[in-house]
Amino acid sequence: MTNRHLEFKKGVLFKVEKTISLENIQDLTFTENPLLKYLDLRILKIETAGQSNTHGSDMQLIGIVDSLDFKESVLNQREMLRNEKGGNQLIETSNDEIASILREIKEVLIDIKNK
Repeated sequence: MTNRHLEFKKGVLFKVEKTISLENIQDLTFTENPLLKYLDLRILKIETAGQSNTHGSDMQLIGIVDSLDFKESVLNQREMLRNEKGGNQLIETSNDEIASILREIKEVLIDIKNK
């Protein structure tokens, strides 16, 4: 996991590399069965916005060490990105500036109406 993506690579002869943006992650689901539970493993299924996979998840990871902690760190990092993105979009504007802009808009609309 990077600050903005989950990166997954597997294979020796046939290699697969996949990158999923943390911002696009909609759901993280754990799957267990008796064999996986005995081996202390879980399958982590990752679903994203605009999901392109018809099998129900965009990525499946098996055998993650401390899988519950990994899931929490993914969700925390995703939340940090969302907060960072939302914070950058806020623009501080005083009431006087807003009033001035609205007066200019009003004057332009009056000019257009009078023509």
